[in-house]
Amino acid sequence: MAFPDEFLYQLKLANPVDSVISSYVNLKRSGHDAVGLCPFHSEKTPSFHVYNDTQSFYCFGCGAGGDVITFIKRIENLEYIEAVKLLAQRGGLDVPEDSRDNKAAMLKKRIYEINRETANFYFRQLVSGADKRGLQYFAGRKLRPETIKKYGLGYAPSGWHTLSTHLHSLGFTNREMLAADVVRLGKDEKSVYDTFRERVIFPIIDLRGNVIAFGGRILGDGSPKYLNTSETPVFQKKRNLFSLNFAKNSPLKRMILAEGYMDVIAINQAGFENVVATLGTSLTGEQARILKTYADDVIIAYDSDSAGQKATQRAINLLSEAGLNTRIIKMEGAKDPDEFLKKFGPHRFKLLLDNSDGAINFELAKCKEGLDTETDTGKVELLKRSVKVLSMIYNRLERDVYISRVARENDISIDILRAQIDSEIKKRRNSEKKSEWTAIKSKPYYSDPLVPEASKALKEVKAEEGILAYLFRYPDKIETVMSSMTDDCFITEFYRRVYNVLCMKIQNINAFSFSIFSDEFNNEEMGRITGIEAKNKEIVITEQNLHDYIKILLDYKNNPIKNKDSYSDDDLLNIVSSKKRK
Repeated sequence: MAFPDEFLYQLKLANPVDSVISSYVNLKRSGHDAVGLCPFHSEKTPSFHVYNDTQSFYCFGCGAGGDVITFIKRIENLEYIEAVKLLAQRGGLDVPEDSRDNKAAMLKKRIYEINRETANFYFRQLVSGADKRGLQYFAGRKLRPETIKKYGLGYAPSGWHTLSTHLHSLGFTNREMLAADVVRLGKDEKSVYDTFRERVIFPIIDLRGNVIAFGGRILGDGSPKYLNTSETPVFQKKRNLFSLNFAKNSPLKRMILAEGYMDVIAINQAGFENVVATLGTSLTGEQARILKTYADDVIIAYDSDSAGQKATQRAINLLSEAGLNTRIIKMEGAKDPDEFLKKFGPHRFKLLLDNSDGAINFELAKCKEGLDTETDTGKVELLKRSVKVLSMIYNRLERDVYISRVARENDISIDILRAQIDSEIKKRRNSEKKSEWTAIKSKPYYSDPLVPEASKALKEVKAEEGILAYLFRYPDKIETVMSSMTDDCFITEFYRRVYNVLCMKIQNINAFSFSIFSDEFNNEEMGRITGIEAKNKEIVITEQNLHDYIKILLDYKNNPIKNKDSYSDDDLLNIVSSKKRK
């Protein structure tokens, strides 16, 4: 969908890329640019770069890239037009009225409206409906009226069509309600019935205040105990956290990770705003990276049962990969935080948080489970397990502190224990390399889904990238290129598309911007386009280089069979070697 060029120009001025991205990512200045940990994949060393001169970003780790619109699309899971509207609102701009919504964006808008009305309907049923069981349930869980209102809690009555009848009266269609997953399809595949019935309702709200999904807990016996909205165009479980809309406002750089809705609400009601929970699934890598945006430390407050301990183990690994310091609370006398707060109160819970132990201590304590450490066999097995835990500590100084403690507690030489750990680290690295090599061998020699032609014409593909990189920097030279070659000289379909869009739009604007591609290419494609510039940023590309690139493509076009193998692998390198670094 196309917006007027002047509007997009004003949109970018009102939303500098570093300013927008820094509200999601902790950026550090590096010269004129900025770097940080990529929000789109787990990493410990920053490979995410923000370029102020081109108003773009690029991650050298996962290949994500684009302009400020692409970033908002990816980070907020939005369509193009929605991302533009969000940025317009952020920058205080009015979106041109003649811009037409596409079908996907219109459906999302209707789902948001359905969810908002559904949340209001369930809230009214809870506080003033004839069936008081929902209100009695929350009162029994000691929730105060202001907490119920704060979270917009609700109740779904017993009827099969109570909600759908109400939504129909407001003009919503079955197709729209099915897309929102507030109703399900009947056996005749024509009628619908309400998804939630006889359940207390927990609305799930995103960072912009939109109701995006619901969780429902059954009253009494029945299965499943908890029922959650399936994934919809506005909701992905792995990308959202319950109560993050409140937790993000906490001044603390510490987040409490609880297991369920009621634990979060109870902790929040007790005065701890910085608490979230996953949504009916185990913690995901994306959720861990979202937490990293708002916190440096995470305290895991899962249930004390075996399922909670397994979930804790998984969460520790994911949070560590995201670069978060992780601690675990040890609850005694209660099975979960909700029960602990009821028994002992907020002050004791704060002490529990303040005295929470590190993830390594949690892992080392688990090593003792099921072992009789008074026997030699038990002690040997304990040390073997401990070696595996300690070998996963990447920081050598931190690792040595724990090595000293374990050696002292088990009366073993520090040197011997360190040697075993170093051996384990080496073994794991070799295993990882072997796995990587096996994966590489199982793939074609050169596999690139965006540019599959590269497997047979790598030099020509590199020449195409060189031409595009040159034009990104010197858009005024577009006429020179157009007079020297036609678009059918591009052998790759993808780069031909990029070139054609560039030729079509660059003549109507004053300066090049990656935003000219935003409405034409998807997120993955935008990453590739931005990567062309990012990977060549420190290299000078001269006009002679440009002519050499064009000659490669012209030669291939004029005689592709003869020239398929006529260039040695060093031909393009000779061209590149003539470039001078800045």
